[in-house]
Amino acid sequence: MAVFEATCSAPVNIAVIKYWGKRDTTLILPTNSSLSVTLSQDQLHSKTTIRASADFTSDRLWLNGIEESIEKNKRLVACLRETRALRAENEAKDPALPKLSGLKIHICSENNFPTAAGLASSASGYACLVYTLSHLFQLPLDASDLSVIARQGSGSACRSLFGGFVAWEMGEKADGSDSKAVQIAPETHWPDLQALICVVSDEKKGTSSTAGMQLTLETSPLLQHRIKEVVPQRMESMIAAIKNKDFATFANITMQDSNQFHAVCLDTYPPIFYLNDISRAIIRIITEYNKDGVKAAYTFDAGPNAVIYAPQQNMAEIYAILSHFFPGASFDNPLGLLKEGSALLPLPSTFDTKISPVFPQGSVKQILHTKADDGPRVLDTAQHGLLNTEGLPKRLA
Repeated sequence: MAVFEATCSAPVNIAVIKYWGKRDTTLILPTNSSLSVTLSQDQLHSKTTIRASADFTSDRLWLNGIEESIEKNKRLVACLRETRALRAENEAKDPALPKLSGLKIHICSENNFPTAAGLASSASGYACLVYTLSHLFQLPLDASDLSVIARQGSGSACRSLFGGFVAWEMGEKADGSDSKAVQIAPETHWPDLQALICVVSDEKKGTSSTAGMQLTLETSPLLQHRIKEVVPQRMESMIAAIKNKDFATFANITMQDSNQFHAVCLDTYPPIFYLNDISRAIIRIITEYNKDGVKAAYTFDAGPNAVIYAPQQNMAEIYAILSHFFPGASFDNPLGLLKEGSALLPLPSTFDTKISPVFPQGSVKQILHTKADDGPRVLDTAQHGLLNTEGLPKRLA
């Protein structure tokens, strides 16, 4: 019996101009455009194997080793429906193609980081799902075309179909055909720009992004001002800053947009709190670090975890400052920021350490050093596949 299978991985992206609010909740059409940086899969990625077989009696899904209902997940159903329809069209045009569109499939997906903790797990997960389906079904689509499908799973997933610096253009059409991701610059464009991710909490967040943004849309007057007046200008300025590698402008817009995103969450009624005391301390620390010139930028998605963008030359100093205030955080050091046995840099002489207390050991659980990198990858199923010979997960929770 013929078996058809594909395995791929996809990255997370962290927005520097945030998406918050949908004008269409089914098609996931945003109320404003957004822009993000795709981060290296060496630290954060989703990996998915999908197999189609005449032996399978139903579509099945396993996420991190736990079987989940496909029927209850309307977004996943939409991605499957769209890609199967495109495959069926190709099969109708070319009778020699195997009839994959009618076969049941098994999907096994794993994240190498916590799900629903504000680390963009749904973005990488749905980007990976759609990218893997496109390879299983051999769909002749470019990344922007695929982003229109992935968007229907998770809005920010559309941006994870590209590496580097990516804009999600909100579009105007009711059918969503012009609401898609485009690459502003490849990952090779600005190699000096790097990121530190501070994992403050790996707990599932109290208010999901989906519920939170709809409540904000319904109750926040500030969001309407953001959508109409603020974001369009910021998108223009941010694209220019990226193209010119202008870090000061990039950093200022990134921090202002993060602040405003959390302000509209606070302006929501009842208010939504994604930041905690540690998050706010990181804001104060980076603000103090920047008092003599912009050397770093913080941003927070819908969760307490901080992403700090900075030029490579500032990273060791920033890590030393974070280690002072947040002792005991494990450090993921893939880019060689710290040499074996080397001491931390001293804090800058002008830095006022009184701006924040030193937090208890382990308040920040982990610090990941990473950079902008490529989009989804096709993997060798023999080496990286997640399904065994029976089409069941190799690893179960």
